[in-house]
Amino acid sequence: MHLRAFCATAALIVLPGFGVHAANAQVVAPATAGGRPIGISVGVSDYDIDNGPGRRMQGLVLRGGVGLFHGLGIDANARSIFINTPPQLTRMQQNTFLGGGFYEPATFWHIRPFVRFGAGIGTIEFPSRNPLYTRDSYAVAAPSGGLEIPITRRVYFRGEYEYQFWRQYHGPNDLTPQGGTVGVTYYLRAVRERPHPAY
Repeated sequence: MHLRAFCATAALIVLPGFGVHAANAQVVAPATAGGRPIGISVGVSDYDIDNGPGRRMQGLVLRGGVGLFHGLGIDANARSIFINTPPQLTRMQQNTFLGGGFYEPATFWHIRPFVRFGAGIGTIEFPSRNPLYTRDSYAVAAPSGGLEIPITRRVYFRGEYEYQFWRQYHGPNDLTPQGGTVGVTYYLRAVRERPHPAY
């Protein structure tokens, strides 16, 4: 897929939410199922694939998270980096399926920062002289951080930067793809904020 396809995909995911003015964001009852906030996120990612200098690819991510108490929560995501394979590589696709936890400190100016840590499985397709060995799977760990900014009472812009560790990729060293993701999070009901005492 070419860059124009990636841009079109990003526009379809991110831009519709910006048609609603951010001033509509209000603090009301939490998005809950059994009293716990639930959010579903979609986004587009741009990653350094750690396979040669300056080689970047793009892809899509789907995430679901549940807040538990005092900013702590659990989530899971599936990401596929598959767009714009570098011309030097005959094939390349990186997929991760991670579960983990996150922490959201108190908000300031309605901005919700977060840090998270996920672990799970990664699958990768790669160039190989052996036509029977072009795909493999590895254990992956990935810390990340970012923020969410309200667009409406239920829809938030989400930005995140992640650093991945693919354990012992083709040898003793780790593969370390990293990159940023932009997208939106939809909460099943409007979100209750925990304002920082200084604001």
